[in-house]
Amino acid sequence: MAELHADLALAHLTRAPLTETADGAMPPLLALLHGVGSNERDLFRLAPELDARWRIVSPRGPLVRGPESFAWFSFQPLPGGTVIAAEELAASRNRLSAFLGEAVEAYNCDDERVYLLGFSQGAIVAVTLALTQPRQLAGVVANSGRIPPEVTPLARPAEETAGLPMLVLHGRQDAVIAVERAHDARAILERQRVALTYHEYDAGHQITAAMLADANAWLAAQLDEPLWDTRP
Repeated sequence: MAELHADLALAHLTRAPLTETADGAMPPLLALLHGVGSNERDLFRLAPELDARWRIVSPRGPLVRGPESFAWFSFQPLPGGTVIAAEELAASRNRLSAFLGEAVEAYNCDDERVYLLGFSQGAIVAVTLALTQPRQLAGVVANSGRIPPEVTPLARPAEETAGLPMLVLHGRQDAVIAVERAHDARAILERQRVALTYHEYDAGHQITAAMLADANAWLAAQLDEPLWDTRP
């Protein structure tokens, strides 16, 4: 069992790269962000399926909901839609940003090759960081997430997010975050001019084998592409 590390801004599990990069450079960093009510072990189980070049970190959300149950922010379902605790999301975004910087240094990673893969609430946090601090990231995978209306006004101008690689995956039968919210997110991300790849699946609120395969292939391909802010 992987050892829990609690010496950075977020408690986390980690996997060292299983192979060196082609040129012997510092490894890329991939952070796996779990959903509400879960913990750092949830997405870490995917590590054996992911590209061997990654230094993988799987942080724990900072809010305690119960035994082994954590979150990135609170929310309240209302008749007019779900309202989030925007101040908690902002605090988690800042904690995640600090954690990524610390992890790059602690694990001797390439600070220009920092990627996120988030599921559900983890996807929301990942996209929030991408829209508000785009230059910290080299790419984002958002699985079964959305962009809350509280986040949109915080986004940096499209000139600053243009070209950021993003992969959005969503199930058409998702009963937790409806696929229509993914459609809304796609429209927002297109306005932000990110380099968007969008896929829907006959699936619910989950990471299916097909989703994981597409995410893994997309992430691996990013490592063979020039960095997004160097592209014309």
